[in-house]
Amino acid sequence: MTVQSVIEQKLAAGIHAKHMDVVNESSNHNVPPGSESHFKVVLVSEDFADKKLLQRHRMINEILADELKDKIHALAIHTYTESEWKDANGDAPMSPPCQGGDGSLSP
Repeated sequence: MTVQSVIEQKLAAGIHAKHMDVVNESSNHNVPPGSESHFKVVLVSEDFADKKLLQRHRMINEILADELKDKIHALAIHTYTESEWKDANGDAPMSPPCQGGDGSLSP
């Protein structure tokens, strides 16, 4: 199992996320190809409501404590509540309503 997969699974189990993005940024650093040592985590969750930034980061660090000991060299953490995420990024456009059909992919 990859380090990225472990991060995703542990965060999914420990945080009730509305949105989660885990990005391996190792290729942006002076490490061998295929390395999994530098990550960025973006999480949107109401678990962060009424928590200061340091408290949010500590939550993530506790969940990933084993990986931070010897697998992850750097971890960029970006945490938001739903309202903070909307303020920063707006609403994603809604998909158009389904027009029905028979399930085939042909026009």
